[in-house]
Amino acid sequence: MLRLLCNSKTRSVPSPYSSLFTCSTTHHSSTHTFDTQITPNPFTSPGFRFCPQSGQKTQFHAYENPVNQVFSSGYSLNWKKVGNFNGNGVGFMRVWSLVGGVRRSFCSESDREVMNYDVVIVGAGPAGLSAAIRLKQLCREKDVDLSVCVVEKGAEVGTHILSGNVFKPRALDELLPQWKQEGAPIDVPVSSDKFWLLTKNRAISFPSPFDNKGNYVISLSRLVRWLGEKAEELGVEVYPGFAASEILYDADDKVIGIATNDMGIAKDGSRRDNFQRGVELKGRLTLLGEGCRGSLSEKIIKKYNLREKVQGQHQTYALGIKEVWEIDASKHEPGFVLHTLGWPLDNKTYGGSFLYHMKDSQVSIGLVVALNYHNPFLNPYEEFQKLKHHPAIKRLLEGGTVLQYGARTLNEGGFQSIPYPVYPGGAIIGCSAGFLNVPKIKGTHTAMKSGMLAAEAAFDVLHEGLNMDAYWNNLRNSWIWEELYRARNYRPAFEYGLFPGLALSGLEHYIFKGRFPLTLKHGKPDHEATDEAHLHSPIQYPKPDGTVSFDVPTSLYRSNTNHEHDQPPHLRLRNQSIPEHVNLPKYGGPESRYCPARVYEYIADDNGQLKLHINAQNCLHCKACDIKDPKQNIEWTVPEGGGGPGYSIM
Repeated sequence: MLRLLCNSKTRSVPSPYSSLFTCSTTHHSSTHTFDTQITPNPFTSPGFRFCPQSGQKTQFHAYENPVNQVFSSGYSLNWKKVGNFNGNGVGFMRVWSLVGGVRRSFCSESDREVMNYDVVIVGAGPAGLSAAIRLKQLCREKDVDLSVCVVEKGAEVGTHILSGNVFKPRALDELLPQWKQEGAPIDVPVSSDKFWLLTKNRAISFPSPFDNKGNYVISLSRLVRWLGEKAEELGVEVYPGFAASEILYDADDKVIGIATNDMGIAKDGSRRDNFQRGVELKGRLTLLGEGCRGSLSEKIIKKYNLREKVQGQHQTYALGIKEVWEIDASKHEPGFVLHTLGWPLDNKTYGGSFLYHMKDSQVSIGLVVALNYHNPFLNPYEEFQKLKHHPAIKRLLEGGTVLQYGARTLNEGGFQSIPYPVYPGGAIIGCSAGFLNVPKIKGTHTAMKSGMLAAEAAFDVLHEGLNMDAYWNNLRNSWIWEELYRARNYRPAFEYGLFPGLALSGLEHYIFKGRFPLTLKHGKPDHEATDEAHLHSPIQYPKPDGTVSFDVPTSLYRSNTNHEHDQPPHLRLRNQSIPEHVNLPKYGGPESRYCPARVYEYIADDNGQLKLHINAQNCLHCKACDIKDPKQNIEWTVPEGGGGPGYSIM
């Protein structure tokens, strides 16, 4: 069995390239020789790799291009016979390709295969793809060829992307000024902008502080897919379905790339029949754009003390839960934008809801709950179900159909929590660093801009020999810094409760206009904010009606979540005894409530003792458990590549 690592879109090349390789495979006592029909694209796939199935001996022969064709664009493809690859995943093969005059090697060694690039980017989100596009734009402008690779854990680009999203096009205007003419999926301008304070039965209208004039209601997963196509058109190699699980370092502790996780490992650690070793993607620079609470980014921040380097405060987070509905066309108002505060959350819990009218009679509705809430019995998923029964919202949804469900966490630390984003060998971009504008509830445009700034610094490092620290300087001189500085006191103002927070943030917004002489600090880290159970009473949530509100299994089905069941759990307990001996008796087992996918359940064993059961296959990759667990005992790691939610319109 052969595995080909290639671009997400494989295109054909002229017929002389359809039989460049012969392959003989020996299994037990039989030998089979055949010509492969592999057609790499000289513009987007300058190399490729093979993985033999475990238990087979495979020999590959690379042959010289018979016609050494030079294409009209000036690019050429020249294959040379440079050796063989033999046996059981052990051996060596190196294939050289000449693309645009730059030679690169793709090799397989006894441990893991290695692919070498100039820049490796982790995460095909707004930040990662913007960085990749900007790098290739600079290459064209300066007539330089740099190889750029983007690795994405989702099965396809966009399948792990979830956001509100009222989109501010400022960064996109800078990156791709002709986006309207080029068919970007951005076509519903904001038509009205409302802000309500909800009580249980009323909606009190306030002046909207969001100023969404010129913005658009979009599906971010659709926009990211479009950006992926633009990146590939420029020559970026995008590899979805490969989860970056490990940072690679050299002898001087400098980052030199990442490794993807092994595929085909069973729960007990044994190798299944489809086992395939991970790949090392090595880069002269590595950019981490994993999104909120990126697992590799968090390791880098701790290893190099990046937050302490700039006296940054801890990051604080919120959990966003969202559905996309198709509603009655008579109720649909394309471009209508609504934000709310208050009910169903109590006055000590920061959060709010959003409802955006998209196109095609679709609306997105969601609830955002700050993860520094105190009551361990609070259940964000159930609070969202309550929200939909508010009289002002229920009448809109009645008669409609839920199309998709999902959840993710958001960075809310803002200006105070930004770490130093540069480390030896690369930089952190996008929500992995935390550039969300909290009062505007917008982070896509800032994530994109951070990726663009990092790309410009990376290009100067590789082409001019400059220092990557320029990225930090460019950030502080950009509109990102100005925007986040003006918004810095909004989130910590709500540490004092809903109404003091409204008063303080109102002063900041309308009177001081972001120039308040003091910078407020965040309270406790989210996991420390959870009170002990004896200080609160359990919350009795109503049963779902199956029309507007739903149980977790029904919602989970709508997320298109899928994981290979027979794989090691990617949700790991640092101490196996803490759930039963600490979390359950002291905090009432909060992991069974803060997870929006019922990954964690306490189930009685044969002796009637409650034990924590982890349904890792349900995981939406929201990272709430990694953040909110009171003792920081849960570690979220990447599962097998391609697993997780399958968002298409979120």
